[in-house]
Amino acid sequence: MGIGLEVLLYIVVANLMGYIMMGVDKKKARENQWRIPERTLWGIAILGGSLGSFIGMRTFRHKTKHNAFRIGMPCLIVVHAVLVGYFFMS
Repeated sequence: MGIGLEVLLYIVVANLMGYIMMGVDKKKARENQWRIPERTLWGIAILGGSLGSFIGMRTFRHKTKHNAFRIGMPCLIVVHAVLVGYFFMS
């Protein structure tokens, strides 16, 4: 398995985790249960799951009123796109 394929697999898994975590946290919020800390949601987004987290935000209508998430996630997606583009171009 080449390094490019490993990086791509990592990105896919990180984004899938971001998406799932947004859905799980929204479900827990509705049921008044223990929540996933925002720090954890940001952590997975920063580690490569920003697109999945953003799609999860939109799909589950979760954290959409929080400016940090509403503005921060798209900015993080741009940063990740630039980094991935740079990685695969070099």
